[in-house]
Amino acid sequence: MSAMGAGGDLPAYYSYYDSPVKVVAAEDGSPQVCRIAMETGGWQRDDSILDELVFATAGEISKRSAEEFVQDVERYRSDYLSGDGPVFALYETAAAILDSARRERRSPTAKEQAIVRGIRRRTFVMFEEALRSAGDSAADPDLGG
Repeated sequence: MSAMGAGGDLPAYYSYYDSPVKVVAAEDGSPQVCRIAMETGGWQRDDSILDELVFATAGEISKRSAEEFVQDVERYRSDYLSGDGPVFALYETAAAILDSARRERRSPTAKEQAIVRGIRRRTFVMFEEALRSAGDSAADPDLGG
């Protein structure tokens, strides 16, 4: 879905004080801000920050590509959420890869980075599909595919 508004084409993706935020077109075409909920990993509407997103030029707000947004969302979810099941097992796998590099005081290799990015794309789709099934209208599993 693409619409003009919020300073450009929608959807648009941001990092807002380290929190993933997306601006999507509502049914009437107007911009709608969806911010990740720390407690659930789902999406909550927060149109109060729209102007701040649109007019931000630097600092704690940055525009993100769709791929960067997916990675940001999954990094955020894996940092703030815990639970059981396949998504959380995959979060643990990605964390173990990154922790291993940290323990060895080195940057992750290109292969390790690619594996973590792939895991995060997969968990994004899985998490968003579960959100959509639970009725979260802002969920977008197609973004991770």
